[in-house]
Amino acid sequence: MPSLSHQAVLVSRVTSPTADAVAPDAEVLADLRAGDTAAFAAIVDDWSPVMLHVARRYVRDQQAAEDVVQEAWLGVMTGLPRFEGRSSLRSWTFSILINRAKTRRNRDARTVPSAGLTGIEPSGPTVDPARFQGADGTHPGHWTSTGAPRPWEQPERGAIDREVGVRISRALEDLPERQRLVVVMRDVQGMSAEEACAALRLSPENQRVLLHRGRAALRAALEDCHRG
Repeated sequence: MPSLSHQAVLVSRVTSPTADAVAPDAEVLADLRAGDTAAFAAIVDDWSPVMLHVARRYVRDQQAAEDVVQEAWLGVMTGLPRFEGRSSLRSWTFSILINRAKTRRNRDARTVPSAGLTGIEPSGPTVDPARFQGADGTHPGHWTSTGAPRPWEQPERGAIDREVGVRISRALEDLPERQRLVVVMRDVQGMSAEEACAALRLSPENQRVLLHRGRAALRAALEDCHRG
């Protein structure tokens, strides 16, 4: 789940789909190949939450998904010298992730019984476990009342911002998994349609439909907030 600061960006993108420009791959690659640990840490922090959701679609549990994400980042580190830029850096990273996830799924299937790919949302948290509801909560795996991200600091608009943040959080959580992933990839992570399709193995048409429906649900949540 993105932080509320990310949701603030999401709000603007939902109402106006044009995203801010991002640094070109060439610049990021130059930093990574120069050993810039801060640049690498930045993309790890930025991309890992979505990578975890994608990995979870392939493997049997949260721990396996976390292992797959770690393995994918190791693959990125070792593969950078051979990366030729035929795809975007992000698409290449997600292709490594999916290959690692499929390998893990196949390996686990040979060693333990597996329920298969169910598409069920991960039950474990991706950050501090105390910030999420446990199995006995009303919504297991979702934010607790005290663990939800804090609103961005705008004192004169604090009450409105908190309400918008809550509405966006709820609307995002209520989206079907694939819609949520597409919206997060496109509008929070700033991924292109081609990157989202490659990461989720979607056709361009399916990606457009999922994005349209997800954005429509978020717009409706905002409209309800404004009317309220």
